[in-house]
Amino acid sequence: MSQPRSDDGVEARAAALAARLVPQVPALARRVVDRIRAEVPGFESLPGEVQDLEVAATARSAIRAFLQHAQGLPGSRTGLSEERAVQRAEEGIPLAALVQTYLLGAEVVVDALAAAAGPDDAAAVLHLTREQLRAVGLAVTRVAEAYLAGAADQHVAVRELTWALVRGERPEDVAARYGLPLENGYLVLRVRAAHGGDRQAARAALRWVLARTAPRAGGRALSLRDDLGGFVLLPPSFPVEELTRPASSGDAVPVVGVAPAAAPADVPAAAARADRIAAVAGRPGIHRLSDVLLEYHLTGPLDSAAEVAAVLEPLAGHPDLLPTLVAFLGADLNRRGAAQDLGVHANTVDNRLERIGELTGVDPRSARGIQLFGAAIAVRRAIS
Repeated sequence: MSQPRSDDGVEARAAALAARLVPQVPALARRVVDRIRAEVPGFESLPGEVQDLEVAATARSAIRAFLQHAQGLPGSRTGLSEERAVQRAEEGIPLAALVQTYLLGAEVVVDALAAAAGPDDAAAVLHLTREQLRAVGLAVTRVAEAYLAGAADQHVAVRELTWALVRGERPEDVAARYGLPLENGYLVLRVRAAHGGDRQAARAALRWVLARTAPRAGGRALSLRDDLGGFVLLPPSFPVEELTRPASSGDAVPVVGVAPAAAPADVPAAAARADRIAAVAGRPGIHRLSDVLLEYHLTGPLDSAAEVAAVLEPLAGHPDLLPTLVAFLGADLNRRGAAQDLGVHANTVDNRLERIGELTGVDPRSARGIQLFGAAIAVRRAIS
């Protein structure tokens, strides 16, 4: 019987060393995520669930596949790394940063192998280090190809479909051409860089929103960049109010105007409304029409008259409240004068004003409430 080659002994030791790391895979994946978060620019802006769940799952999959290979065990490719690469492209993470994550993962694995090695395992560690370098080289090649192909194809298709939806130019034809689905309706986001800014700030603003929406939208987010930031179209049930919760310190939160479109044909009008909402809001955060209703109504065509008048709807079932509000404003905010006009005590006026604030969510004694209710009463008179 021939003597076993020395390589067989090294491979056996390498397999045994790899097996010792298998129970550590979850901890190693967490270490990789921590290193990526601390050292790779751009990844800290990804939502916490992407960092802690998606990136960690990709790291676990890659480490486990390598250890299986090192033990001579069969493994199957899931395509998870390539899928994540396309997602990172959609979120605006640079390819160089994505490649860096794989190099950091390799460092973590090699460090763990060295820590777990015994005094006679030097050759096994060297063997596994070489195997890890080969594995990372292959993974980076596949990931880069997926990133570039996905980024190019997805960018063109998404840009054209978003453009067609925003402009109302037969989006169904564009969707059919690229095999993309059309939603029954959309939540239209107009993204602007806070406090103005240059083109770089505009791009950063759009990336900020995409990083927080694309992973949660399940591939259903559409986007279109422009010099101010851009548009993002989401499924109508997307919880957009959660975008800024929580926000890490130093986050450059953009200005986002939000308007719903009940159907694809309604997207152009919703895009125009979202654009104006963002313009009149002017401050970082997520803004719907209700948040800037008075400013919106006073700064352009009066397509918001119905919404302004609707501010008074919660008072409909309370016959004493609207007359009290009218009397209060008519008395130049003098509660005693309003009480005299109504034939009630001044405390009754106070109680009714408090109730009006509870029902409508707008304090009639605040500067904004005075303006908004005054406008609502005027519009109601004009259209009734």
